[in-house]
Amino acid sequence: MQTHLAPQYRGTPEGQEAEAILRKCVHCGFCTATCPTYQELGDELDGPRGRIYLIKQVLEGQAPTRATQQHLDRCLTCRNCESTCPSGVQYGHLVDIGRKVVDAQVPRPLGERLQRWALKEGLTSPLFAPAMKLGQAVRTLLPAAIQAKVPPKGEHGAWPTRSHARKVLLLQGCVQPAMLPNINYATARVLDAVGIQTLVVAQSQCCGAVKYHLNDHDGGKAQMRANIDAWWPLIEAGEVEAIVSNASGCGAMLKDWGHVLRDEPDYADKAARTSALARDLSELLPALLPELADKLQDRARVPAQPMAYHPPCTLQHAQKLKGVVEAQLSRLGFQLLTARTESHLCCGSAGTYSVLQPAMAKTLRDRKLQALDEVAPQPAAILSANIGCITHLQSGTPVPVRHWVEVLDEALA
Repeated sequence: MQTHLAPQYRGTPEGQEAEAILRKCVHCGFCTATCPTYQELGDELDGPRGRIYLIKQVLEGQAPTRATQQHLDRCLTCRNCESTCPSGVQYGHLVDIGRKVVDAQVPRPLGERLQRWALKEGLTSPLFAPAMKLGQAVRTLLPAAIQAKVPPKGEHGAWPTRSHARKVLLLQGCVQPAMLPNINYATARVLDAVGIQTLVVAQSQCCGAVKYHLNDHDGGKAQMRANIDAWWPLIEAGEVEAIVSNASGCGAMLKDWGHVLRDEPDYADKAARTSALARDLSELLPALLPELADKLQDRARVPAQPMAYHPPCTLQHAQKLKGVVEAQLSRLGFQLLTARTESHLCCGSAGTYSVLQPAMAKTLRDRKLQALDEVAPQPAAILSANIGCITHLQSGTPVPVRHWVEVLDEALA
């Protein structure tokens, strides 16, 4: 694709990156076939190719409109298009640039500005945990829409206390410890069972994804730098073999820190090294499989009833880890079934998308649940690998929706 950037973008880091991405696009349209919003709306401008044209026009000097902004807002950033693209177009990076450039020129209505501010400041605030506890205490009195975002208070058991020579650092996440704490506890117990100690650093905070994807790039980068500072003594001393994330959305952002901070002299090398250590929890499974299999010899511990599995977009498209969870858990005796034709499609959660675009998010959620119901009509549970997907899917079904590590933890108990 030929580009002629406007003078204000020519030579800037964002302009150069966007131009390199745009020039890879060959207009083939393969991306539209796997774009959830294009499938639902049938509008070229609500598909990747159309959004690429919109971003290109703005970077070439055409004034964006409110409609431009809304088309970019409706993108889930699921990055399914990246898995489909034969030319390797890095659409996720391009849409981040496009949204920032458009928002700088198109003022949002006051209600939208307040909502987006509340999300990026509230979800990452130390006050989120006490607010969630309060919400759980009065959950039955809340309106249905808010109730869906407040999971019932659950038990999480004990954190393992044994020390091991092998150690990993766990990215706890900003909302997960308050909303679904058992995921982190189950992770620590499963790793402890195979001789790996899970460390957490109290000073760590949000991975930066919430703010960064809501166009507060400076705020997101500040969180990334704060995490690097908090973790650096452990990383520099070589005390941890990996930085583990059990939320695939956080893991995708963590693996991108090296790219995001590449132009910062004080943090470029540290960010690259941190990203290189990042692992989704599922990436540890292949090496741990023999020992896990030995501990699960009593197959009665493994549920005999099939379970449905939804692979998050951030796992299969952003981190390119398609099929890892399904393959490894199947070898351990679990029956995991994925949707026959739509396992690649987004469930509609997409970070803050389910709050900002509730109608489309609900449509995609119901479509995903129907696809999972067709492959496993009475599953023991629906499993996933990202807290956003888990809470979003749970809001539309009575079937328990859980993280796969919780089920593995119970089988090992």
